[in-house]
Amino acid sequence: MPRRPSRRAVPLARIRLLVLDVDGVLTDGRVYFGPDGELLKSFCVRDGYGIKAVLAAGIAVAVISGRRSPAVQHRCRELGIAHLHQGIEDKAAQFLQLTRSLGLAAHQCACVGDDLPDVPLLSQAGLAVAVADAHPGALAAAHRRTRAPGGAGAVREVCDWLLAARRRARAPR
Repeated sequence: MPRRPSRRAVPLARIRLLVLDVDGVLTDGRVYFGPDGELLKSFCVRDGYGIKAVLAAGIAVAVISGRRSPAVQHRCRELGIAHLHQGIEDKAAQFLQLTRSLGLAAHQCACVGDDLPDVPLLSQAGLAVAVADAHPGALAAAHRRTRAPGGAGAVREVCDWLLAARRRARAPR
C-alpha cells in the first residue's frame, strides 16, 4: 500500500482552485493518431459538466499539462477554463506562478494527477487527488483517490466532492 502524505488535506469547502492534468486525468491516458498524424483525445462529458458546475460555483479551474494539444485547447475553451498551461515540464513551478497570479495560497488548491510528473504538483496542493488507476507514486502523494479512473468520470467525482462540501458549509445548522 502506498504511503500517504504526512501533511493533512485542507477541508474541501476551502478549495478555491482546481488544477487538472490532462493525459490520464481528463482522458484515459491513451493517445490516438489520425491518418495524417493529428493527435486525437477523448474527453468524458460528465467531467465537463462537473467542471462547468465548479466554475459556476466560483471555483477557478486550471489545466497544467506536459503535452501540447490543439484538442485540449479546444476542450478548455469549450468548458470556459481560462487557465491553460501546456507543454509544461516543471508543473510545480507553473503551479506556484499560477497561484501567485491568482492571489491564492497552495493550501487553497486541489490538484488531480495520475503519474510521476504530477507528484511535485500534488505535493504542494492543499488537497492532492489521484485518479483510481494512477501510478503508485501518484497514489502515495495523494490525500484522496477517486473511485473512477482517469477519463471516465474521475474529474466529475472531484467536482462533486467540492460542490457538496460548499453546500454543507453554507447549510444552516
